[in-house]
Amino acid sequence: MPLFRAPGERGAKARHRRRKTKKREWMGSCGKTDEDDSVLSLTRLCLLSLADNMKEVWVKDYADNYLDHYSFRHIMGPFNILPGNLVEELTWLLCTRKQLSRAALHLLLVPQLRGLSLERCPGLVTSTVCGYIAARCQALYSLDLSGAQQLPSKVLSETLRHLHALRSLSLAGTSCDRYVIRTIAHHCPLLRHLDVSCCQYLSPAALLPLGRGPFCSISSSPSPFHSVSTSKSTICPSYSYPSSSFSTPLSPLPLCSLLALHIGFGEQDGDTVAAAAYLLLSLPCLERVALEGLSQACSVIQQQQFGQTNGFTDREGVPRLDEVWRERRCRQGMNGWRKKMEGAVDDEDEEEESILWEKCGSESEEDASRDKRPSCSQNQAEEKRRKRVLSQSGEEHLTLFLRDIKGLTCDSLDSLGHLCPDIYSISVNGDDYEDTRGRNLGSLLAAGLHTWSGQLQSLSVHCPGPLVDLLPALHVAGSSLVSLTLEGVKTNPHTPLLEVIQACPKLRDLLISAEPPTMPQEEEEEEDARDNRDLPRLPYLCSLTLNFSYEHSQMKPVMSWMSLRRTLGCLLTGSPLLEKLSLVSLPCPLNCVLQDVLHRVDLNLNHSADSTHFPPMPLGRVQHLYLPRTDVMMITVKSIMQRSKRLKYVDVSYCWQINQQEWVDSKKFRKVQIVWV
Repeated sequence: MPLFRAPGERGAKARHRRRKTKKREWMGSCGKTDEDDSVLSLTRLCLLSLADNMKEVWVKDYADNYLDHYSFRHIMGPFNILPGNLVEELTWLLCTRKQLSRAALHLLLVPQLRGLSLERCPGLVTSTVCGYIAARCQALYSLDLSGAQQLPSKVLSETLRHLHALRSLSLAGTSCDRYVIRTIAHHCPLLRHLDVSCCQYLSPAALLPLGRGPFCSISSSPSPFHSVSTSKSTICPSYSYPSSSFSTPLSPLPLCSLLALHIGFGEQDGDTVAAAAYLLLSLPCLERVALEGLSQACSVIQQQQFGQTNGFTDREGVPRLDEVWRERRCRQGMNGWRKKMEGAVDDEDEEEESILWEKCGSESEEDASRDKRPSCSQNQAEEKRRKRVLSQSGEEHLTLFLRDIKGLTCDSLDSLGHLCPDIYSISVNGDDYEDTRGRNLGSLLAAGLHTWSGQLQSLSVHCPGPLVDLLPALHVAGSSLVSLTLEGVKTNPHTPLLEVIQACPKLRDLLISAEPPTMPQEEEEEEDARDNRDLPRLPYLCSLTLNFSYEHSQMKPVMSWMSLRRTLGCLLTGSPLLEKLSLVSLPCPLNCVLQDVLHRVDLNLNHSADSTHFPPMPLGRVQHLYLPRTDVMMITVKSIMQRSKRLKYVDVSYCWQINQQEWVDSKKFRKVQIVWV
C-alpha cells in the first residue's frame, strides 16, 4: 500500500465502507475466540492482523525509503484513513506487545488522533517525535509521556504550546520544570487532569501558575492558531524563553485532578505548605489531589492561619492567602444563595406537581410508568450535601469539594473533615505519627474517618504498626469500602484477618503488604475445626494481593502463620469473581489450600452436571496468577490452567517445589505465559 494517497481516492471507498458497517457488526468474527472463549469482534480481528503484519509491510517500506531521509509534516498513508479511536487502540496494542518502533510511531501520528499514551515505551519519546506530535496531532485530548527522562524541558514546552485541546496530561518522571508549567497555564486552557509526580526539577512554588500566578510567561508567544512549519529544519525548532512577562493575570485552569507528589527536593517545608494551600484555594474545580504538604495546608485553611504564608506569597508575587480565601468564600456564598433560590423554586414546582399527580391518579399503568417521578431516596445524598453547604455559606467557614486525596497524615483528618465533607477516596501515611496524647494510630484514624462513614469507597493506609490496631478504623468505614490497601503492617499468628474481611463485605480490591510473624504459631492453635460455611466471604472481590516481606538470605519463608490457610481458603472459595491473584512469600503452606479449592471446583462441576443450577466456581475467572516464593507444585498449577480458561499469565518464580524440567513441560499450554526462575 502506498504511503501517499490523493485526497479524492478516499470518498467513494469511505462511503462504500460505511454502507457495510452494520452488516459487519452482527456478522461477528467468523468464529475466532479469545482466551476466555468470548467471540472477538471483526474490528478486533482486523487490528490484531494489522499489528502482526505492520512490521513487514508498512513499517519496513517507511523505514527503508523515508525514515532517515525525509521529515514529513503529515503522512497520507494507510493509517490516515482510520478513525482516531482505532489508531489509538492499535498504538496501545503495539505498546503492550512491545512491537512499537520509531517508524511505526511516525506512521501512527495522524491528525485524527485524540489519545496518545507512550508510558510503556518512553524510550521512543524524543525531540523529533515531540516535533511530529506538535505538527500533526494538535487535536489531542489526552497525552501521556510519563517516564521520558531524556526529553529536555524546552522540548516539552514547545510541544505543549501547540496542544490547545488537551484535557489530560501526564508528565510523571519527566524533566518538567516551571517553564513547562507556565506553558501549560497559558496554552492548555481546557486541561482537567495533570500528573507531574516525581519530577525532580519541579518545585511546589512552580505550580502556582495553575491557579492565578505568578503571572510570568512568554509575552511574544504565538497565536493559538500558529501552525508548525513544513520544512525539516523547523519541525523541531530552537527554543528560548524571553524574560518579559504578562501584565494581566491568568484565569485558573479547570483542573479536576492534580497529582504532584515527590517533587521539590530540598524545598523548605513552609514553601511546600503555602503552595499547597494556595492551589487548594485557587483551583475551584479540584476534586482529586496529591500534593506535598497537603495535610498542613488543610490545617492552615481550616484554622485560617494565613499570616505565616505572607512571606511566601509576597516573594512569589501572588495574592495573599487571606484574600484568596475571602474570594473563594464569597463565591461559595453566592453559589449557595443561588442554589437556595433554585431550591425554593423547586419546592413550588414540587407542590404544583403533587397536585397534578393527585388529579392524574386514575391514569393507566403504562402512562404512569412512562411519567414516573424520581424517588426521594435517589436525591438524599445530594440534598444532604446541599443543606450542609447552605448552612455553612453564611458562616466563617469554607468547603472544598475534594473527593479523592492522597498523601495525608492522621493528625490532619479532623481539619480535612471540616473542609471536605464529600471525600470518597483517601490515602493516609502513618510513618511519621508520634503518640503525644495517649492514642495509637488506629484510634486516631478511626476518629478521623467518622466524618465519611458510610460514603468512603477507597482507603489506603501505610502503617508500621500491628494490623489489629486498624480494626476500629475498618469497623467505622469498612461497610462502604470497595478498595482497601494496607501497607507496612505487622502480623502475628493471632492477627484477626478474618475480622478485616468481615468488616469490609463489599470489597472488590484488597491489597495487604505486611511483615510476617516473627514467632511461629503453636501447634494446638494451628487449625480450627469449625464449619467453613460460617466464615465471612467477599463475593465481589476481583483483585487479591497478600505480599509478605522476606530476607534475601532465606530460600524459603518461615512457616510461622499456619492458621492463615483457613483465611486463604475462605477468600478463594468465597470470591468467584477473582481475576487477579497475587500471593507472595506466604508464611504458610499454599499448595494444600489450592488443592482444596480445586477439589471444590470438581464438586461444583459434578453438581452442575446433575442439575440445571450452575454455581460460581472458585478461580474460574482468574487471568493473572502470581505465586512467587511459595510451596506450590507444578501439578497444582497445571490443574488451575486446565480449569481456568481465562488464565493468561502465571508467575511461579523461586518456587522450590518446581524444577526446570517441569517448567519446560508446562510450556505446552501455549495460551498461558509461565515465568519461573
